[in-house]
Amino acid sequence: MHKRQLGKSDLFVSEIGFGCMSLSTNQQEANKIIQTALNNGITYFDTADLYDQGENEKIVGNALKDNRQDIILATKVGNRVNASGDGWSWDPSKKWITTGIHASLKRLQTDYIDVYQLHGGMMEDDVDEVIDTMESLKKEGLIREYGISSIRPNVIERFLQKSNAVSVMMQYSLLDRRPEECFSLLEDNQASLLIRGTVAKGLLTADGLNRANKTHNYLSYSNKELIDTIEKLQALDAPISSIALQYALQIKVTGSLIIGASSSEQLIESIEAYKQPVPESILLEAAEITKREIYLEHRITI
Repeated sequence: MHKRQLGKSDLFVSEIGFGCMSLSTNQQEANKIIQTALNNGITYFDTADLYDQGENEKIVGNALKDNRQDIILATKVGNRVNASGDGWSWDPSKKWITTGIHASLKRLQTDYIDVYQLHGGMMEDDVDEVIDTMESLKKEGLIREYGISSIRPNVIERFLQKSNAVSVMMQYSLLDRRPEECFSLLEDNQASLLIRGTVAKGLLTADGLNRANKTHNYLSYSNKELIDTIEKLQALDAPISSIALQYALQIKVTGSLIIGASSSEQLIESIEAYKQPVPESILLEAAEITKREIYLEHRITI
C-alpha cells in the first residue's frame, strides 16, 4: 500500500484509508474488519464523535489500541448530539470543540488525535475562534494536525486561507465531479483531499447497473442517464471499480480514499480493485463519459 504526504504536514497516510462509520457495533466483527485493513497496509482510520453517538469511536479505540503508534487516527467534531439522543445541532464553538476533543480521546483510548476535523461548517461560524481553538489543541499536544470535512466551496476557501489546515474531506467520484473546482485552491494552500464516496454508493462497482435500476436519479443524473453512463464505463477495458479508484488517485492533491466496508470480504474487494492498474487513456475516456459540474450553492465568490 503506497502512502502520501498529508498536505504540508509530516504525516503520511495510506492511499486507501478506512472509513469507520460502516463498522458493526459488535466489537468482534469490527476487530476482524480492522485487522483486515491493517494486514493489507491501511494505516489511516477515520471516524467521528457523531457516529453512533460516540460508540463508533469506542469500537475503533478498542480495535486499534495495540497498533496506535503504527497508524494515523482521525476523528471529527462540531455536531452536538441532543440530550434526548434523537438528533444533533451544529456547534463549532471553542467550548464544544474543547469538550469534544477530551471526550473523543477517552473513547479512542489515546493521548492525541493525528487529524482533527471540523465536521461541517457554515459562513455564519466564527471561523477565527475555530482556528484559534485548533491551534491551541496543537500546542497542547492533543492533536497533531487539523482539517475540515465540508462540501461548501465558500466555507472551504475561507477555512484554508485563514488556517494551517492540512486536509479537506469531500465526496468525490466519477459521478460527482463538483469538487474539481476546488483542487487548485487545495494545491495553493498545501492541503490534501480526503475523498469519500469514491464508488458512489456502489454505482461504480460490478453491481452498478443493478443499483442504478433501483435508483430514480443520482445528483443531476436521471435514471436513464445514470444507466447509460454506467454501461459506458463498464464497457471500458478495465474493471469499473478500479477505474473509479484510480481516477480519484490520479488527482495531484489526493491524500487518501476513505473506503468503508461492513465485512472483511467487502474491504478486500476494494483493496484488490485498488491494486489493479488502469491506463491513463482509460481514465481520460472515463472523464469524457461523465459530467463535469460545479456546486450550485455555497459559491466561492460571495
